[in-house]
Amino acid sequence: SSHLQKKRRAATARRQHLKSAMLQLAVSEIEKEQAAKEVEKQNYLAEHCPPLSLPGSMQELQDLCKKLHAKIESVDEERYDTEVKLQKTTKELEDLSQKLFDLRGKFKRPPLRRVRMSADAMLRALLGSKHKVNMDLRANLKQVKKEDTEKEKDLRDVGDWRKNIEEKSGMEGRKKMFEAGE
Repeated sequence: SSHLQKKRRAATARRQHLKSAMLQLAVSEIEKEQAAKEVEKQNYLAEHCPPLSLPGSMQELQDLCKKLHAKIESVDEERYDTEVKLQKTTKELEDLSQKLFDLRGKFKRPPLRRVRMSADAMLRALLGSKHKVNMDLRANLKQVKKEDTEKEKDLRDVGDWRKNIEEKSGMEGRKKMFEAGE
């Protein structure tokens, strides 16, 4: 039994080692992601927010203020639109998750057991005695015989069954049937 315990300890140690390795990997990935986000932020700011240089005259200063106010307004509108979109999406998500919850409540899921079964056994279970053991399904699908299509064509040529019934109904039809010897 000590051999078994050693094996178990080794497996547990290996599992622990794998867990810690995965955690270290995750931490390094998160750090990389944060660094990339920071770089992206700096690039965005550099592109959209040029360094401020204050002009000397009063008129230039007023013009700059007007420009800044216009920019603030457009950014504020964008922010508002984005917030509205977010609220709408959040509401949709809540509705959908509520629907999911309601649906889950209505149907009791039966506890399913895994059953190992070959495809043949599955077909036999579904089709019963009709099932002939032949698992080459693809080959069966690809084989289209000319005779079959000819038969279908003949069937189509027979025409609409309703016409046949109408022709055989009534006194006229009986007379024809009698003459034909049916």
